[in-house]
Amino acid sequence: MHTGERASDAALTTAVRRVMVRLMPFLFFMYVIAFLDRVNIGFAKEAFQAHAGISEAAYALGAGLFFVGYALFEVPSNLIMVKVGARWWMCRIMVTWGLISAAMALVNSEFLFYLLRFLLGVAEAGFFPGVILFITHWVPHAYRSRCNAVFYFGIPLASVLGGPLSGILLELDGVAGILGWQWMFAVEGLIACVVGVWAFFYLDNKPAEARWLTPDERTALQDAVDREAEAKREHSPHRLMAALVDPKVLYFCLIYFLIQCSVYGMTFYLPTQVADAVGSEVGLLVGLVTAIPWTIALLTNIAVSTRADRVSQPKKRFVAAACVAGGSIGIAASAYFANPVLAIAGLSVAAAGYISVQPVFWTFPAAYLTGTAAAAGIGLINSLGNLGGFVAPVAKNWVEHTLDSDTAGLYLLALCGLAAAGLFLTLSRSRA
Repeated sequence: MHTGERASDAALTTAVRRVMVRLMPFLFFMYVIAFLDRVNIGFAKEAFQAHAGISEAAYALGAGLFFVGYALFEVPSNLIMVKVGARWWMCRIMVTWGLISAAMALVNSEFLFYLLRFLLGVAEAGFFPGVILFITHWVPHAYRSRCNAVFYFGIPLASVLGGPLSGILLELDGVAGILGWQWMFAVEGLIACVVGVWAFFYLDNKPAEARWLTPDERTALQDAVDREAEAKREHSPHRLMAALVDPKVLYFCLIYFLIQCSVYGMTFYLPTQVADAVGSEVGLLVGLVTAIPWTIALLTNIAVSTRADRVSQPKKRFVAAACVAGGSIGIAASAYFANPVLAIAGLSVAAAGYISVQPVFWTFPAAYLTGTAAAAGIGLINSLGNLGGFVAPVAKNWVEHTLDSDTAGLYLLALCGLAAAGLFLTLSRSRA
């Protein structure tokens, strides 16, 4: 290897390390806020329903309507971000969703609940696939599982920190004449607005613009990312419409849909499941206990993503299948065991499996798509996949009522995860 090549490799390694230190913690912090505002309704569920007059069926429908708005505007949002840059668009997304989330404190009817949940999905559309796309502009493929995993720390951390935070805010019930669930929506929504403004001043659109990298680091990182993008053009769609109808992209959509059915079906009802297990109302105690599964998921995520980056792309499908199958076994166990310790253990296994599979999953479309097709394809996968968040609460509620069983819905979610594991195993041995 020539001296120039060694210097370039050293500059690339240093640049990736600096990206990991500067960008990834901030991106995952943004996701903490995003995920918290998306699922905090689970902590307010009982008090919110009682004071706002929301029935169980209406709650299930409203919880899922978020994902309808999210799905409709996901691809357009990602395409706009490509045009205007991540700084402007991430700021816009976070400020608007923060304001709408805070407005949930004003809900006093089922109609307003439906409207705000739908608008929250519209506002947040593009955030997650935008970040996944943003990472492909900054990080070469060899490091991407770990970067995705750092970003995905937002889900468990949102519950590790958000559970107690939501519990504390709920305990402010009556302070200044404001109900606890109103405090929760207002405070957590306004936090998103502040972080959104911060994002505008903190983020850069691409490595070539990063003044916190040296000139050699900027050049090495931008060249590495550009070379990978050019190489992908030879074996994958790189135009908008080609990506939207590509069979492999649609296959990714189905896998992600099944994963999200399991994830959100569990997440929306996790606080009440924990409350039933420990025999307590949703509050600080339940918030603290709810943090246990997500803490375990956080640690598991680190181990799985590190392992995934050490194997070839085709072999990552086995890692992903094992994670989602393990999560399904865990959620089934939480439904089967009446003992609270065993139920919490099952939920911990479920959270670990469902969270750990997702950073690995996103390496598949990222390895397959490039150019405008990456923006459109990643947006489509996330939008159609996240419809699982709409289907899961409604299907769970319907199955439980139809079979007159409080646990049938959880078994249905477990089956969705097992189906996703089977689809992972049938992925071709191609680069994606």
